[in-house]
Amino acid sequence: QVQVVESGGGLVQPGGSLRLSCAASGRSLAIYAWGWYRQAPGKQRELVAIIGHGATLNYGDFVKGRFTISRDIANRMAYLQMNNLKPEDTAVYYCKVNTHIGEKWGQGTQVTVSE
Repeated sequence: QVQVVESGGGLVQPGGSLRLSCAASGRSLAIYAWGWYRQAPGKQRELVAIIGHGATLNYGDFVKGRFTISRDIANRMAYLQMNNLKPEDTAVYYCKVNTHIGEKWGQGTQVTVSE
């Protein structure tokens, strides 16, 4: 059974930084892609960043160079470094992994950007 757990969320002031982590576990797990998504209250879930099998990268338009996705294949971890955070970045951030047996979402971690 695949498990995905996010961590690293919290409260940060505008202009600050946070680093989110995503850990995936499961026996003989083959991970093809990692994705970060977010959902703000009253809004649809949207793509933040994806890192694919060949280290291909894709970011949401709103990122504009502020966020960086990375991964540690050996330890089945992915990260989202978020810099210059804005109040509109406030949301629950979710990690999704695409594996050989399907996709799996984590429970999410809250990021709040406020004075």
